[in-house]
Amino acid sequence: MPRKLSICHVITRMIIGGAQENTLYTIQGHLEKGHEVTLITGKSEGPEGSLLQKDCPEGMRLIEVPELLRAINPLKDYLAYKSLLRIFRQERFDVVHTHASKAGILGRLAAAKAKVPFIVHTVHGQAFHPYQSAWKNWLYIALERMAAKRCHKIFAVAQAMIEQCVQAKVAPRRKYMVVYSGMDLQAFMNAKPEPALRQKLGLPKKALVIGTVARIFELKGYETLVEAAPAIIAKVPDLRFLLVGDGILKEKIQRRIAELGLQEHFVFAGLVPPEQVCRYTALMDVLLHLSLREGLPRSAVQALASAVPVLAYPLDGTPEVVLPDITGFLCEVENIDEIVQKTLLLLQNQELRQKLGSNGRRLVRQLFDWRLMADILEKEYYKGLDSTDEETTSFPVKE
Repeated sequence: MPRKLSICHVITRMIIGGAQENTLYTIQGHLEKGHEVTLITGKSEGPEGSLLQKDCPEGMRLIEVPELLRAINPLKDYLAYKSLLRIFRQERFDVVHTHASKAGILGRLAAAKAKVPFIVHTVHGQAFHPYQSAWKNWLYIALERMAAKRCHKIFAVAQAMIEQCVQAKVAPRRKYMVVYSGMDLQAFMNAKPEPALRQKLGLPKKALVIGTVARIFELKGYETLVEAAPAIIAKVPDLRFLLVGDGILKEKIQRRIAELGLQEHFVFAGLVPPEQVCRYTALMDVLLHLSLREGLPRSAVQALASAVPVLAYPLDGTPEVVLPDITGFLCEVENIDEIVQKTLLLLQNQELRQKLGSNGRRLVRQLFDWRLMADILEKEYYKGLDSTDEETTSFPVKE
């Protein structure tokens, strides 16, 4: 029997989001195998909601580091680094697994300084991207290069993430491995439309429904969705847009909808607990995912598991699940005419929707099971610990 491990996960915030759900599913899978698992995180307050409002996975230890913030703050970042270093030295974890950019940089630096035997990181989405200023991209790439030299392996939720990192010379290709983000897909595959929920949301019985599942936040594409809405509604008058999520841009989006006189066509479902999202995707006929920055969109996988076709941009990991004419459609970024055209093609052809949705369900059920993800990561932990130990590891890792 392999020895039980002491594992620590580090993430900046436990808001309701894909990286956070991924982390909790990984923790759950490793707790079930008998490992000791600790989660270190900053405060998780805000309109996005917190995944830790409910009970944590049974057996998981939670440590909050208040200085661990999403925004760049040199003083707080230094204090967070010192806190992480102190914890790693005291606890002597076998594995430190960091998630997302800020926690990934500070966590890997501290873990290397503390001589943690095996240090890994998961790229859920890039800190550097085309919709950000050049100086910020330069800074993040430089920091990611530095952190990459202080860990043993880097996982990515999509092959596209690896290609972007290699192109930016963050680390050599051999350091990376794709591990698709695990989800409870069975809940989505089993979910059926609920007339009572449809009535509660104010969705007419026969109205077609375009859905989104995303924070109402910058770069999530809500502005483009609203601008495309009038032309789509003109052809499908009973259409409803079901927006699942909340965020700082909600009032701005609502004002624009009111300016266009489209209030009756938009339903804001607000924050929905992750385990309840399947009830909402089951009501959708099409998922519109117009995010400009993504790792591999969790909502697209969930919609496909619900046999709902997806229309999205060919960005990041999206084309790995949204396959043109097979599981949905891809369209040029922010091309409203093309978004309208392809959305109407789906809305006006039920047989096509069913075909693409069925194809999507078959694809994702093979790749995104959360226990498969946890098992793969556990094997990588053991493999890494077998090939390196505290005495032979010295950072920066020689590339």
